[in-house]
Amino acid sequence: MLVYGDPKRSDRADTLCEAIAAQLRTFDRRSPGLERHAALVGIFIKAGELVQGLSDAEFDTLGADELSARREKCGALLLELARLVAQSWSSGFSARLAPPKHIWALLRDLRAPWDLSIKEGEGYAFYALYPECYMEAARRSGLAANTVVIGLRSIGTSLSAAVAAAIGAAAPVTLRPVGHPFRREIRVGPHLSRRLLQDGTADFAIVDEGPGLSGSSLGSVADWLEEHGVREDRIHFFPGHRGELGPQASEDHRKRWAERPRHVVELDELFFAAHPPHRLAAWVSELVGPLRQPLQEISGGGWRSVLACGRDSWPPADPRFERRKFLAHASDGTWLVKFAGLGDVGQRKLEKARLLAKAGFAPPVAGLCHGFLVQKWIAAAPLAPSEFHRAEFIGHLGRYLAFRASRLPRPKTNGASMAMLYEMAIANSEEALGEAVATRLKSRLSNGDDLPVVPVDTDGRLHPWEWLAGAEGFLKADGLDHSAGHDLVGPQDIAWDIAGATIEFDLSPDEAADLRAIVSDGCSRAVDAKLQDILELCYLAFHLGLWSSAKCGAAAEEVQRLDSLVARYRGLLLRRLEEGAGQGA
Repeated sequence: MLVYGDPKRSDRADTLCEAIAAQLRTFDRRSPGLERHAALVGIFIKAGELVQGLSDAEFDTLGADELSARREKCGALLLELARLVAQSWSSGFSARLAPPKHIWALLRDLRAPWDLSIKEGEGYAFYALYPECYMEAARRSGLAANTVVIGLRSIGTSLSAAVAAAIGAAAPVTLRPVGHPFRREIRVGPHLSRRLLQDGTADFAIVDEGPGLSGSSLGSVADWLEEHGVREDRIHFFPGHRGELGPQASEDHRKRWAERPRHVVELDELFFAAHPPHRLAAWVSELVGPLRQPLQEISGGGWRSVLACGRDSWPPADPRFERRKFLAHASDGTWLVKFAGLGDVGQRKLEKARLLAKAGFAPPVAGLCHGFLVQKWIAAAPLAPSEFHRAEFIGHLGRYLAFRASRLPRPKTNGASMAMLYEMAIANSEEALGEAVATRLKSRLSNGDDLPVVPVDTDGRLHPWEWLAGAEGFLKADGLDHSAGHDLVGPQDIAWDIAGATIEFDLSPDEAADLRAIVSDGCSRAVDAKLQDILELCYLAFHLGLWSSAKCGAAAEEVQRLDSLVARYRGLLLRRLEEGAGQGA
């Protein structure tokens, strides 16, 4: 099933350098504390994106990773910033910090009008992966300063600098694994190869997030090192978790993974068992006041246990796409503490949350504390199915979608093109329903080839359980993440959300037309009914794939919920195709 995406954005080297320089100047004027530290981590992540983009541009030109003056400067810039982050963290955010003077010269040298392709780190954006975790893992590793640190682009660019700074090593080398996702390989130029192998006594630290389904990116670097004479006992891994390699891993990689050291410090060790300046609860208390009890974990579907409904009525959950989240119980009520993202990603979510709350569409916001958004928890029951057909709700929903389309800033990354949505829909329908159904779907989708689309910050998750009836009206939960998530859909025309609402709330044709008219009026452009029809098919095929694949590894009770949802999407997709055939579409 096609479910995951690989969002990228276009940027320029000079624009990024200017932004980093401006943020450093602001940082220099901040008082010590968590807010300053979070800003510094954001600068460090942005510099990592700059270095990733520049390094990939050279790789594309040369066909391999190789030494260059530009890459030397990139490494020096990133290492200096990593050292600042390490000093801030180890001092409990109290150290007096100032960027070294040569950072400004490095930024000037890297400032040029080059177009870059930037991939935001998935761990920083979605999975609460903190560079401080890698720093602490490196400090505990016992590795010496002559260790050769190798980061895998994209996110390994900055994570490897965090490791290098923590052990006092030289600037890391970054490599781009290429090829089939389950059989990655690296391409290293001769000069860089000699640099990597020049110290016959050095250990090697291979740094990345993951591993995922195969771990072949991490494995490809270890393969290359062994092929070039490095003993296996000199190879160390710095992954994002303590788990094993995924089901697509080779046996050789599994054997090595079991035998070699994996240096990991996970989020809970860092933010819950740490001394007070590093505890998440202490950060939240600064926003909402003293907590009456420890933070309550509700990640991975745990949020359902605090809903005002019995277990038999729980909605399905898909932990693959859930953010870490907790409840904070303070004197003035309960607050949701949810990972929103580090750096610019988190700041954009904070801005969006405040806009939606001010407009009355989402709960109030207390603030952002180093990647975690703190928002009021509304103890309300999910809406009854009959509520979704009331004119009052449809009017509110229409105003909400119009607000998103007209007032929210567009996400930085691109969503799937119509061609990509078509490819996904045909592939998922063929896997789930067979070739004949996929052929009929392909014919229907060909009717939308020339439809204009205007991508906006869509909600992307309009399921019935995401809506609450509060004292002051309807409220939307979980409205911040899905237009810029890890799935392949991303930002779409607002017709995608109208299509989703039509399906999720089982709206009649008249109700769907009313909703479309309200959205069109609110965002001052007509939403195309034909586009909505095409996107309903794509929506059904996407969710058919999404929730079908969620069953892998799920408990039996959860599989029952998922099967029910999948059966509904399957039936609706078949029905819409039959209706289209009856109309001669």
